[in-house]
Amino acid sequence: MANPNVMEFTDANFDKEVLQSDVPVLVDFWAEWCMPCKMLIPTIDALAQDYAGKVKVGKVDTDSSREVSFKYQIQAIPTVLLFKGGQVVNKFVGLTDKGKLAAALDEAAAA
Repeated sequence: MANPNVMEFTDANFDKEVLQSDVPVLVDFWAEWCMPCKMLIPTIDALAQDYAGKVKVGKVDTDSSREVSFKYQIQAIPTVLLFKGGQVVNKFVGLTDKGKLAAALDEAAAA
């Protein structure tokens, strides 16, 4: 991943990096072959830059991390989940604009 602020979450590190995080975590479930997922990349990169140090932003490749994708019932991609305290607090399915994601991050970071 080109953006150093965007983490790569996998089946192996998901519990530690997402569920046990002391800050909110925005997780983009995506796949390399998914065109809408590719269209969401600039938004995810911008959010990672804007919220660096306040929240974690990362991606799960649904093809290589099937356990996590199955656990959270990812049926369509892109799906973006916002975690806080190890729980899903917001879910966005499909292309979502930066404003909606930023508002959810602001709310999670403030609470």
